Amino acid sequence: MFKRCAFLALALSAASVPAKADAVTDFYKGKNVQLIVGYGPGGGYDIYARLIARFIGKHLPGAPTVVIQNMPGAGSLRAANYIYVQAPRDGTVIGTFARNMPLLGVLKDNPNVQFDPRKYTWLGSPSSGGNDAYLLFARKDAAVKNAQDLLKKDGPSLVLGGTAEGATGNDVTILLKDALGLNLKMIAGYPDSGALFMAADRKEIDGRFVGLSAVSSSKPEWLKPDSSMQVIMQFARTTRHKDFPNAPTAREIAPNDRARALVELAEIPYSLSRPFVAPPELPADRASALQKAFLDANADSEYLTEAAKLGVDVSPVGAKEAQIMIEKLAAAPADLLDYIKKLQ
Repeated sequence: MFKRCAFLALALSAASVPAKADAVTDFYKGKNVQLIVGYGPGGGYDIYARLIARFIGKHLPGAPTVVIQNMPGAGSLRAANYIYVQAPRDGTVIGTFARNMPLLGVLKDNPNVQFDPRKYTWLGSPSSGGNDAYLLFARKDAAVKNAQDLLKKDGPSLVLGGTAEGATGNDVTILLKDALGLNLKMIAGYPDSGALFMAADRKEIDGRFVGLSAVSSSKPEWLKPDSSMQVIMQFARTTRHKDFPNAPTAREIAPNDRARALVELAEIPYSLSRPFVAPPELPADRASALQKAFLDANADSEYLTEAAKLGVDVSPVGAKEAQIMIEKLAAAPADLLDYIKKLQ
């Protein structure tokens, strides 16, 4: 009798695994999953989102349709808040926003931030930045010709463009101007990445900070030898990118150890170059399904082919790695976080 009961218990336990999987399949079958993009169409975040949207549903149980919704505003802060506060917590909404949103959440000094980055359901990032770089592009006809010009106390200033408050390019400009003493000025308020590309081409601004993958996919002519633009500095790199050996990293030109430590802290989010999350408190089985589907999509052979055509970096970070990075950011020394707060 005891053996019979034990056998039945084991059989029921084994049956519970596919039943759980079936429950996720039943939930997603025939549904739409909304992918919120914190920027308008055409920029780097949007390109990654549309690429992920084409493949993640294929790897989710039930094969739901994934629908893009662009939700620009406040450098993607609007989307980050929406996903955390308003989006359904049932697995039907995922999203992507600026890589510096976790830092804003950790700093807790912006009254418009409504999220704790540690509590999102993290999916990961399709790029860890390993093959990418955040580059300072400058017009070749600008007064500033190289990074050394930016360090001259009485030298010319480089006028850069930025989007709304909280945008990555804005924060990097402010940090490097203050911590490294670079001669940078910024005109903020451009609506999106496309507008910034156009502003530089029209000579409204001298240049901009932008990711290599975004330029490769959205403005590849900037990378041609006869381009009107050149790369004069690199951010979020421990070493110089192989394609830009003459452009120093921010760490290289940092004047002292403290400035270098600030740069390194600010670069942590770049290991989550394109963050993807779902709202907090998802049912555990659906959260696991989304996290697995995200990594499976990044390993899909068709996805890799399309990514290569678009020229975007594929060096994915999974949910566990993403969570570790966010915790590391939150545990940064208080004096460094306080300094960055003052720059916001």
